[in-house]
Amino acid sequence: MQYVDSWRTVAAATGAADRGAAEDGVRLAYRSAGLAEPEQIVWADSPKAAVEAVGKLVDAGRSVRDEVRTRPWAEERRRMYDELGPAGWSSLWSATGAQLWETTAALAERIRTGVVSALAESPEDESEVRLVLLDAVLGQHDAAWLAAFDGRGDRLVGLAKVARHAGWWWPYERTVVISERPATLHRDEAGRLDRGDGPALSYRDGFALYAWRGMPVPAEFLAELTALTPERIREEENAELRRIMLEFYGYDRYLTESGAVPVHRDETGVLWRIALDGDEDVVMVEVVNSTPEPDGTHRTYWLRVPPATRTAKDGVAWTFGLDAEVYAPLRQT
Repeated sequence: MQYVDSWRTVAAATGAADRGAAEDGVRLAYRSAGLAEPEQIVWADSPKAAVEAVGKLVDAGRSVRDEVRTRPWAEERRRMYDELGPAGWSSLWSATGAQLWETTAALAERIRTGVVSALAESPEDESEVRLVLLDAVLGQHDAAWLAAFDGRGDRLVGLAKVARHAGWWWPYERTVVISERPATLHRDEAGRLDRGDGPALSYRDGFALYAWRGMPVPAEFLAELTALTPERIREEENAELRRIMLEFYGYDRYLTESGAVPVHRDETGVLWRIALDGDEDVVMVEVVNSTPEPDGTHRTYWLRVPPATRTAKDGVAWTFGLDAEVYAPLRQT
């Protein structure tokens, strides 16, 4: 569908919001919902700052999220469902919103978790912060479902305009609070937050999330990665963080520098095992490419295999989805 790529760009957009365009979108969304335009629009530098700003509002009125976002979306979905039928709607969603849903929903949830962690000092605070977050319209991170309706009517044009030009926003009767978009966003090929040398997601006021291959990590943990040693890796008590350390450091380098001893070797390669306290063993097969590189050397590869692997051939066969008895390559490359 022609709209998916443009909405994928919206979901990942960084940099300063177009405040004028976003405010126009807010006013249109209110008018489309049959509401009077808000008297005041307040900007915040991040979702965290927006939640804090909402807490300081005076005489803002009740939340009108249901009228502005929930009800129009539900009614448009019903209209499209009736027009296209079950199979047609399913096909439309598969070709549009479903393409973006997983990554944008996961990112939004990470932001919520980060805001709660940053602002809640007690269980009571956590409940209050989560309640404020429930009032939010997700702006650019509503891209998945907005993609499905793009070009199919003007009921959601105001919401779409805000999404294209700003981040999350909180609609109340008389006041709207709008967050800027992220300043930076770093993700891996799977769309997960991922950066080894700084925040994976950051906003202009310093609110940031740190992650390695999608896993949340403390900022100070990333700062330590460049100075890792085998001893430091072994000392790490958190199994998940230790696994990240191993990935960053390199299994082959760790094996070499930690003095590891191979547990099995045969014609397919060498099997290595790293025993880790409080975690499953890391088992690797070292294989050499039989096809030489342009300079005549033969490249070595390290294949991670299940902990129960007992022979190098078992491990190589597993990477092809075969049992060792069946695995008998005519030529290894």
